[in-house]
Amino acid sequence: MSTERSSPRYSSIDAWQAEDIAESIIEGQFGAVAAVLAARKEIAAAVVAMHARLQRSGRLIYVGAGTSGRLAEQDGAELAPTFGWPEERLVVILAGGDEARVRSAEGAEDNAEEGASLINQHQVDAHDVLIAIAASGTTRFTVACLREAKRRGALTLGIANNRPSPILEEADHPIFLDTGAEPIAGSTRLKAGTAQKVALNTLSTSLMILFGKVYRGLMVDVRAANAKLVKRSEDILIQLTGRSREEARDALSRANGSIKVAFLLLNGCDLESATQLLNDTHGQLETALRRLSAAQAPKA
Repeated sequence: MSTERSSPRYSSIDAWQAEDIAESIIEGQFGAVAAVLAARKEIAAAVVAMHARLQRSGRLIYVGAGTSGRLAEQDGAELAPTFGWPEERLVVILAGGDEARVRSAEGAEDNAEEGASLINQHQVDAHDVLIAIAASGTTRFTVACLREAKRRGALTLGIANNRPSPILEEADHPIFLDTGAEPIAGSTRLKAGTAQKVALNTLSTSLMILFGKVYRGLMVDVRAANAKLVKRSEDILIQLTGRSREEARDALSRANGSIKVAFLLLNGCDLESATQLLNDTHGQLETALRRLSAAQAPKA
């Protein structure tokens, strides 16, 4: 595997000066981003397929072990507060369970039986999308999760930094991140991990945009769970409507904190109609606004 081999370029890295070590590792991060860019078509195709599968129901399921699993969990954890993704529609399956979140549980990645069992416990089905991540592409726990999820009808994505590998060969949408040898042979928390993080950012953010959770570059489904986010919600509404902070605050109060509902209220819609418009348009604010404008237009 390319991520495991020693590179002649880094063979004497332990004898280098600190500045040279830092420079070489940073250079590797640029290479990691380039590897994701090279996979952009595969990523875009996967996003379209995810969006189609998750239109009305189903869950987004992340699976991984070690660094890959923790990166996956981090990506998933941001979806609810940033984009209002329903927490009941998010599952993270990490080899080693809760303990692996804060410390290494290396042996857990070999437990294929546990992986398949967890997929069954979560009752994964054809409504769901599963993203399996492993630098090697061969991690037994992760491969078993992918295989069982696919057998049960889920849409599967595989992200790996080596090929050929089972994760890439068996996923419905394989995403190969060609990061090559690491500055420290086998330490995939470096280039491979960076590439995985960028790929996950791209997949999940693109998906949320397609679901209408971003409008004019703003996070209009943000959950205002603290004072900073309350102010951000007000600022977004002010930017979108040009209204005063007092008007934005009042609209958000009437809308129970929903920026989208508050936006429609400030465009002359009543609360019940605003809620219905967003339901009818699957949360697409631009479409809801067009329908509202058409309804408000004077009759010929």
